[in-house]
Amino acid sequence: MTHHSDPDLLVLHALRLKGFAEPPAVAEATGLAEGDVSERLVTFQQQELVKRREGKVSGFLLLAGGKERHAALLAEDVATAACGADIEAAYAAFLAHNETFKQLCADWQLRPVDGTPVPNDHTDAAYDAAVAGRLTALQPDVAAVVDGLAAVMARFGPYTGRLADAAARFAEGDPHALARPLARSYHDVWMELHEDFLVTLRRERDAADGY
Repeated sequence: MTHHSDPDLLVLHALRLKGFAEPPAVAEATGLAEGDVSERLVTFQQQELVKRREGKVSGFLLLAGGKERHAALLAEDVATAACGADIEAAYAAFLAHNETFKQLCADWQLRPVDGTPVPNDHTDAAYDAAVAGRLTALQPDVAAVVDGLAAVMARFGPYTGRLADAAARFAEGDPHALARPLARSYHDVWMELHEDFLVTLRRERDAADGY
């Protein structure tokens, strides 16, 4: 049976993973309607669980009370779902792809010229297309991991569409869709998923967890 998490947890969890976010980004991450997200954020703000940060990069973020509420809801959610073994197995499968993705990002930043890695100035269209093709080939394997976990814990489901969207944008020629920070890039979503595994499993990152 698929476990569906409480929407309050979904919203707080998205803020925990992102650090700060606007309602549209939270809606995309959770699969909730943007209006529902906005209403919950207003309520959380009234309860002093979150606050809004204004500035060049604005959004909602967790306060101390929100972090405590999130931790309690997450612990209850994981216990109720009773699928710890499934999460561990999915995380192991995810890590099996982690080095592949890290190398892909490195190869996008540097390309070999006469055997020497140099900054990729993106003048070699064939080289860039090959990197994009590698991401396109990787995406179905990653989607299989995420979809398998989402079958037992539904809140992981939105990652598949977010990763697929970034991979498609990259394949269509958007150079920022692979690794540009705060651009809904594949790397952004990948790092968020990685952090989600760690937070859900209550693990501290170590060498075995990659970056």
